[in-house]
Amino acid sequence: MIKRLGRHPWVLSGVGTLLAAYLKLVRRTNRFVLDPPGIYDKTEPELPVIVAMWHGQHFMVPFAKPAEWQAKVMISRSADGEVNAIAARKLGLGLIRASGGRNARQIRKRGGMRGFIEALRALKDGYTIAMTADIPKGPARKSGVGIVQLAKHSGCPILPVAVATSRSIELNSWDKASVNLPFGRGSIAVGELIRVPAEAGDEELEVYRQQVEDSLNTVTTRAYELVGRVETSVP
Repeated sequence: MIKRLGRHPWVLSGVGTLLAAYLKLVRRTNRFVLDPPGIYDKTEPELPVIVAMWHGQHFMVPFAKPAEWQAKVMISRSADGEVNAIAARKLGLGLIRASGGRNARQIRKRGGMRGFIEALRALKDGYTIAMTADIPKGPARKSGVGIVQLAKHSGCPILPVAVATSRSIELNSWDKASVNLPFGRGSIAVGELIRVPAEAGDEELEVYRQQVEDSLNTVTTRAYELVGRVETSVP
């Protein structure tokens, strides 16, 4: 009964609404810096882009989006995903409900192909797409190839982004999620654009997949450095 109650739409809606309100509080009560300065002006001519982030470090990423950018975020269809989706909608983001997998069965179950097609259409319509590069349930901080495939077929570059705060709680989840806390300092670290050629084959895609992974790890480390911390939640 408790498990069913926890999945009730009213409960999920309430939790998602509270999450959005809490994240707004965190944003208002932390002094954020952007690194490198002027990165949004530099990126503007390249829009739309594919924003890459890590699971567990994603809660504050909606606030990294400039107000004038149209954006949609890809979120899984799980119960946890429903809470995140409600919060994202409250924060002004469009939604694509799907996630990737490590085999064909997982991709079908999670709506990965439908989400991929929807993301392609959204990019074509001018929406920036935000998505986690690693695949749900792990391994954490290991980029899948899906985000690279999306860049290849859309012609849009990948923009690695990480957000950190000086105060947070690290959860004992598969992705070692970091729950950001209010009343501190925050940072938004952005990497260089990663462009994937339309003619890239499997071996080249692996090179770009590794580039996304390395760049996300670099900006995550940088985001924590900017708030005076060492990121240790995931080895």
